[in-house]
Amino acid sequence: MKIGVLALQGDFDAHRRRLEELGAEVVLVKKPEQLDEIKQFVRVKPIFGTCAGAILLANEVDNPKQIGLGALDISIRRNAYGRQIDSSIREGIFAGSPTEMVFIRAPKIERVGQDVEVIATEGKDKDPVAVRQGKIMAATFHPELSDDTRVHRAFLDLVSNGSRS
Repeated sequence: MKIGVLALQGDFDAHRRRLEELGAEVVLVKKPEQLDEIKQFVRVKPIFGTCAGAILLANEVDNPKQIGLGALDISIRRNAYGRQIDSSIREGIFAGSPTEMVFIRAPKIERVGQDVEVIATEGKDKDPVAVRQGKIMAATFHPELSDDTRVHRAFLDLVSNGSRS
């Protein structure tokens, strides 16, 4: 299966390596002409956004206020856990099991819409840190920086059969 990875910022190469390790053919998307019609693309194709990608997919963004693609019915706050120095590795729950979560200047999901499923949580308050709405997934942490492949595998399952993993 062919997967496009938006290669504009962040450790996109770690996503590439993880997806290839799981059997996907990866195309790095870097050129403006590759981004033509991106708003339409996110309406019809499976998408997985991490950290800044989650911000891009949200329909409400704060700190500062900005317009996202509106692909996910969530409100998200940029840099909600602090600056780069406040980055951390924490244990959260994904698909009912503990998983390592790497947070780097992470945004926080502050509101989840009615049709959005929380698929990962973190902390004593069980804050949502990964969500899914239809064919769209987003995580506020960096699963590509952990040894656990389940988050990427869940996305590939979504791509291959369109069903929940």
